[in-house]
Amino acid sequence: MARAAWFHCFSGIAGDMALGALLDAGADEDAIRKALGALAVTGWELDVSRVQRGGVRSTRATVTTADTTVHRVVGEIVQIISDADLPDRVAQRAIAVFRRLADVEGLLHGMPADAVELHEVGSIDAIVDIVGTCAALESLGIDEIRASAVAQGTGITYGAHGMLPVPAPATIALLAGAPTYGLDLPVELTTPTGAAILAALAAGFGALPAMTVSSVGYGAGHRDLPTRANVTQVVIGETVAAEPLGPGQPAVVLEVNVDDATGEMLAHTIGQLLDAGAHDAWVTSIVMKKGRPAHTVHVLCDASMSSTLATVLTSETGSLGVRGTRVERWPHQRDEALVEIDGQPIRVKLGAGRVKVEHDDAAAAAWALGLPLREVLSRAEEAGRQLS
Repeated sequence: MARAAWFHCFSGIAGDMALGALLDAGADEDAIRKALGALAVTGWELDVSRVQRGGVRSTRATVTTADTTVHRVVGEIVQIISDADLPDRVAQRAIAVFRRLADVEGLLHGMPADAVELHEVGSIDAIVDIVGTCAALESLGIDEIRASAVAQGTGITYGAHGMLPVPAPATIALLAGAPTYGLDLPVELTTPTGAAILAALAAGFGALPAMTVSSVGYGAGHRDLPTRANVTQVVIGETVAAEPLGPGQPAVVLEVNVDDATGEMLAHTIGQLLDAGAHDAWVTSIVMKKGRPAHTVHVLCDASMSSTLATVLTSETGSLGVRGTRVERWPHQRDEALVEIDGQPIRVKLGAGRVKVEHDDAAAAAWALGLPLREVLSRAEEAGRQLS
């Protein structure tokens, strides 16, 4: 188990939205201000307020500054963070974010990362957002960060280099390898700072991981959007480890591709395979070379039966070869029983919470009794439930 934070970026993410979400989820504001106060930078103020975004009560973290020195190289920022009296994990995470930014900017500008001047993301407000977010993660005791797919807007934005597309080049480069998607909104939903936090700190992307939720927070963007709440959601909790399956029963899956077999032949082949001792057999539709429609016949069996069933496969389908894969299986316990419907015997399989009626027996009984098949199936299933 680990204490985790999952960022739901359905309206994107920015540095101030990440910080606001963590504050809203219960991060200690005093601890964050203490960490920020340890930085050798002045001339900034952090305002924390409660706002509504699309009807969602959320926290807005606003950094105001008179700083005009926005051309800092990453080494200068790393030195500021290293010299501050910060918890080790706060400093390490913040430095990782800025180094990830510098790496990407270096690639974009064709120069070494250490020589890159960080413009907007090197300004004091970005430093406060990033260090504040890392301090908030520490306040909440977060060991693991994860995130959803990241929403992007469209249109243009303006930076130190003039007009840029949305998503900005740095944003989309930072999210290389992460799931992201666009929305038809002329807004920069995800900023380079927000993207850098995820790129440097997120252990993975996807749906909400299995966890016991302890708190949820919403960090507000600076504007209202017409079609959605402009917030980043964060879910805090303890991850829940999946129960291991343990060792399974060894088995083999045999397969052949056939493009000249009729449906009747394939059905007959499956019947022959099951009669010969296969655990299961099935057919899937495929497309082979030159666009030819075809089928794959699959067989699941014990390894000891693989030679016998491979012979059945080739003889019934006419295939010139068989391929196989070693697998494991975890079958549930099941029992077989016999029930009678108006004197007609019908086999049923009994499993945990389920009764499966043998179709051929039910069909024979329906024909003999002159009853609809669905009625016989229903009565046999009910009779099986009485036995389970």
